[in-house]
Amino acid sequence: MKKNIYNILKGTFLISDDSFKSWRLILFISGLAIVMIASSHSADKKVYEIARLKNEVKEMRSAFVDGRSKLMRLKMESNVVQVMKEKGLAPSVNPPKKIKIKKSN
Repeated sequence: MKKNIYNILKGTFLISDDSFKSWRLILFISGLAIVMIASSHSADKKVYEIARLKNEVKEMRSAFVDGRSKLMRLKMESNVVQVMKEKGLAPSVNPPKKIKIKKSN
């Protein structure tokens, strides 16, 4: 048992007569490790991209709500009346009249 562990630590299993099997296994495991590391990095990049896009969506949503509230304030009748007073226009004192058209048969 002690001799087997000593041989593994020295690496004699890599230079023995049946070392081709060991080398194939080592290369296969190394290849799997490289693929796993690349996959992990790819997943991390996607997670960071998702977080960045979520923040961007939040910023755009808040800008949209801010713009919509400004528009609602500009469309209010009191604001329109005030802007028209500055330009010299006043609201009409006579209410509008409805025009009715009678159909002739």
